[in-house]
Amino acid sequence: MTNNRISLNNKRDSTSDSSRKRTRIQIQNEARIVRAALDVFSTNGYRGSTVDQIALTAGMSKANVLYYFKKKEDIYAAVLARTLTVWLDPLESLDPDGDPIEELWKYARQKLHLSRDAPYASRLFANEILQGAPVIRPFLDNELKTLVDAKCAIIQAWIDDGKLIPVSPLHLIFLIWSTTQHYADFDPQIQALNDQSQEDLYTDAERTLKMILMRGLTP
Repeated sequence: MTNNRISLNNKRDSTSDSSRKRTRIQIQNEARIVRAALDVFSTNGYRGSTVDQIALTAGMSKANVLYYFKKKEDIYAAVLARTLTVWLDPLESLDPDGDPIEELWKYARQKLHLSRDAPYASRLFANEILQGAPVIRPFLDNELKTLVDAKCAIIQAWIDDGKLIPVSPLHLIFLIWSTTQHYADFDPQIQALNDQSQEDLYTDAERTLKMILMRGLTP
């Protein structure tokens, strides 16, 4: 797999007609391919997925898929770019002027809702990381680190002002990631152990996480 750099604005970098202005139909078809590819890649992994599978899932011919994306790697990069945008938006919105406890809870709740509503995106990201992040490593080392460093600085400022207990900001972010994305990434295990409906499961998960975070972070 090539080390394509991820573009978070979902701009196509390598499609066959990238020099021409796209029509509404072209934009719709690209989105259709990306949605289908997310399903295929998150289920089969990168190596186990084929353009034929993506085309079948999208309800399009292989030739039509390859009109928009030259090869499987380009489709994968586009899916990851879309996934990263969706998953990082909540962290971007952490407001330094807001109430620290409420801001952190709002972030955790948004991440939990994403695990419920977009589990394939989380699984795709997890699979990429488990493979050593061959496509998104430059993004992790640059854009993501810059973003996380900035948000850690906000959390540390809240701690210095006595608004939060003294914790490691980075490990607090890791804790929120692990306790929310777990519901997407380990869904078969959760379903095997859980006797509740999906709605009740996430209601209890939200209530539990809120109690632990809000009580645990209050000075």
